[in-house]
Amino acid sequence: MLRPLTVKNIRIGEGKPKICVPMVGETKEELLEEAKLLSTLDIDLVEWRVDFYQDMENIDLLKGTLASIREMLNSKPLLFTFRSAKEGGEKAVSQQYYVELNLSAIETGLIDLVDVELYSEEDVVKSVIQTAHSQEVFVIISNHDFKKTPSKEEIVSRLRKAQELGGDIPKIAVMPKDTQDVLTLLEATNEMKHQYADRPIITMAMGGQGVISRLSGEIFGSAITFGAAKKTSAPGQIHVNQLRSVLDVIHENL
Repeated sequence: MLRPLTVKNIRIGEGKPKICVPMVGETKEELLEEAKLLSTLDIDLVEWRVDFYQDMENIDLLKGTLASIREMLNSKPLLFTFRSAKEGGEKAVSQQYYVELNLSAIETGLIDLVDVELYSEEDVVKSVIQTAHSQEVFVIISNHDFKKTPSKEEIVSRLRKAQELGGDIPKIAVMPKDTQDVLTLLEATNEMKHQYADRPIITMAMGGQGVISRLSGEIFGSAITFGAAKKTSAPGQIHVNQLRSVLDVIHENL
């Protein structure tokens, strides 16, 4: 049975998919402008995409920026994400620094969730999960395929692996080449939800063809959808105002 996850006052995994908006500013000033805007919007979570931040290799500066972001966002749950270049992010770093970066953010006590990539070394994934849970930080274990859509069986397998490793929210994003790929992603989501998941999951097909997957999570089983306020962080994200309207329409007709 799927158990919803409560992060601050947000119940993830029940009702409408929760809306998360990434911050992609390159400087502290840009990030604080974004945070100020996001604090005024009807959204549920904020993701800091740290790989866009120009000082991400200076832990002390990063912590100071994180503290300012946290203050600006008040009670909104904050997800800390360094997306590696191999999974579509802006930068490549060593595995050692990837761990240091995530553990440093967790230990500040300023974040609510942290993203860990499924295909990091397994001891890295487990180390970050252990530290996160000791600090009452939830973990999204993610996988992003910007080249293709794997088979339904492979998508389900990756989500199950993330769940078995102890991730609080397994996540996968794929790139469709046609509408059949979008259906494959939705079928995998539905199967994972009804046959294997005991916690919320996140799935999406990226790009224009995949937009339906960002809107239909309440039907098929994806608990969080990513929208944009200004600049997008992935292909296919739509503005949060449009996103909220469509999610409301679907919810009211179920």
